[in-house]
Amino acid sequence: MTETIAVPLWLFGLVILFAAVTFASHFLFPSVRWFIRRRFERAVARLNTKLARPIEPFKLMRRTDNINRLLYDPQVMEAVVAYAKAEGVREDVAFEKARRYAREIVPGFSTATYFGFAIRVGRWLTRALYRVRIERVDVSVAGIDPDATVVFVMNHRSNMDYVLVTWLVAENTTLSYAVGEWARIWPLNWLVRASGAYFIRRRELNPLYRGVLARYVQMAREAKVTQAIFPEGGLSRSGHLGPPKLGLLSYLWDGFDPETGSDVVFLPVGLNYDRVFEDASLVAARPEGRFKLAWGRVLGAVLPEVWPILRGRQRFGYAGVSFGAPLSMRAAYLAGGTVEDLGHELMARVGAAVPLLPVPLVADILLAHPDGIARETLDRLFAERSAVQPASPLTEDSLPPDLRAEDGLKVLRRRGLVEEAEGRVTVPSAAVQILEYYAHTVPKGSQTPPNAPVETEKFAAAT
Repeated sequence: MTETIAVPLWLFGLVILFAAVTFASHFLFPSVRWFIRRRFERAVARLNTKLARPIEPFKLMRRTDNINRLLYDPQVMEAVVAYAKAEGVREDVAFEKARRYAREIVPGFSTATYFGFAIRVGRWLTRALYRVRIERVDVSVAGIDPDATVVFVMNHRSNMDYVLVTWLVAENTTLSYAVGEWARIWPLNWLVRASGAYFIRRRELNPLYRGVLARYVQMAREAKVTQAIFPEGGLSRSGHLGPPKLGLLSYLWDGFDPETGSDVVFLPVGLNYDRVFEDASLVAARPEGRFKLAWGRVLGAVLPEVWPILRGRQRFGYAGVSFGAPLSMRAAYLAGGTVEDLGHELMARVGAAVPLLPVPLVADILLAHPDGIARETLDRLFAERSAVQPASPLTEDSLPPDLRAEDGLKVLRRRGLVEEAEGRVTVPSAAVQILEYYAHTVPKGSQTPPNAPVETEKFAAAT
């Protein structure tokens, strides 16, 4: 037992290496993980004291735990069995397909990534590109029942929507977005998933995928995870508010028990911009059919203006956010409404909340005068129509309290979308489509956009 054994140096080194790895994996790593976990939990506890709606335990669970919890949910297992029978495959094959869907959908929320990186970058980027106004803040997140699940319902104007709204609500809550397949591209996929967003396949129609996705949305609802959805399903190609697509809304609606379950409160959010990066690509796209954003065209239009913006000499104009009247799903359910009624009502409230900004209003006035308009007349009409909007709080003290026609003309002039000569302003024929895109966000005669459904008596008490 005490005899000396001679071994090659390389073998001795290998034995020491294996011993070190074993020691680290069994003693060192668990201790380090425990230490980091304790510090993380204390940091989250301090952060939750500052948020109106604290971070939910569901989001803080390990991603693998949430994936397994979703996979072994009875409703998902029923969907697996039904899919196996319908497709004529073994149940273990169907289960592996469900596992692949679950791994794709379930996010892995990182508090450090969300607050340490995403929020800071979002704040810097938004303020660098736009002058941000928060218009008509009718309700705040803090005013909603803390026991309810909050769902932000927004119109989809630009891919900047995610950045803008996430930053604006960062002091109140964290958002879990439903994002499309574009966000699965590396390295965006890691950042998006770490920010708590979950992926949705827009072209996946099989019942198994819908069953897995629906159950995840319902589990998040039951866990009171604050969510953000775009019922239009994609960017508006015309500027008009699109009809609601009821997929996610139906998942939230299905299985809801108004008597025993926690309420779900939908908070309409209207977004608008003086400059949408994707506008030329959206206008050039066909109104119907599949749409793929032409990033080359977007970058070609934006890059020439980036350097002056980075130097602080100009911005893309204003970005506006407005919160509308909230809608209780419990009240809507008890009032006898359907998910279709809910979708149309929410889009009406979102449309009513879209803020008025200089470029859309200037574009609307110019298009009403195809032969041109005197600058003095433009200023007068702009002042009269913008006066309809009530005074609103601003996010920066440096912003002017009132909007001006010059704010919109400056952006349009820089892009070559208007011509000015001898005191008259005209629109070149090549710019008409772009100006129509922006003008479509301006309410005609009221705060409700054309063709939008109005609030019915059924939902009068659902607020």
